[in-house]
Amino acid sequence: MLYTELFKSMESVRWNMATDIPWHDFDRSKLTDEQAQTIKMNAITEWAALPATEMFLRDNRDDSDFSAFMSVWFFEEQKHSLVLIEYLRRFAPDLVPTEEELHRVRFEFDPAPPLETLMLHFCGEVRLNHWYRRAADWHTEPVIKAIYNVIAQDEARHAGAYLRYMKRALTQRGGEIATQARIAFSKIGVLMASAHRTPQALHPTNLHVNKDMFPNDTVQSKLPEPGWLERWLDNQIHFDKDWEGKVSTRILHNMSLLMDSSFKTVQDLNRYRKELLRAVPVVAQNPAA
Repeated sequence: MLYTELFKSMESVRWNMATDIPWHDFDRSKLTDEQAQTIKMNAITEWAALPATEMFLRDNRDDSDFSAFMSVWFFEEQKHSLVLIEYLRRFAPDLVPTEEELHRVRFEFDPAPPLETLMLHFCGEVRLNHWYRRAADWHTEPVIKAIYNVIAQDEARHAGAYLRYMKRALTQRGGEIATQARIAFSKIGVLMASAHRTPQALHPTNLHVNKDMFPNDTVQSKLPEPGWLERWLDNQIHFDKDWEGKVSTRILHNMSLLMDSSFKTVQDLNRYRKELLRAVPVVAQNPAA
């Protein structure tokens, strides 16, 4: 089981909100109203780890190892929301999210193939690490810069943990699961490494997850400002093509290591995906068939 090892490794580097955040360095002159508003939106977005955890536990009932790891992931993700809320409570109390605003992002996600969801969240953690690094650069107030750097490091560790479970699917769970995993990982990898070609931000909180609630079935659609994410990325933290390229490169690098192949471009990964589909029966591509 990976859970025991992951728990120990994450416990050894876990930061303390009371002592590891430099609260005493706060400089009010360097926090703008515009910046403070984006902190609120990110605090609410991070709260969506709650419905995501409920989804993971529901869709992985046969995997107690991964489900146990969710206790670590859920704790740390909710802590991200909490530290951002604490920042607002101390320095911009009028922007502290209400319980109602937080609860709005807790809604049911439709069931989805667990392997595809695993890859989606691996890519989401990679992307969020880069978003928060850019947010730290954009902000001018020292404490929130430190907070974004701290939680960016957490997101990188989470991506590493998901990658361990992806590797397990390829090596420890039998040939049929390995085949399904390669198809699922390459499919989602092509999508998530192609964000520069899409008008929307490709992150799990910005994807449709409940067909009965469509089109208001993304986490972002439940926020007080549903369109804030694109504005934050494009006009505030300036997450441009170069930064999107860094995300894509990181995804392709890890896919290369995972699949024991070389993917320099999204097209390389897509060709690999098509080769997999040609090599397996239809039933292996769609186990529910």
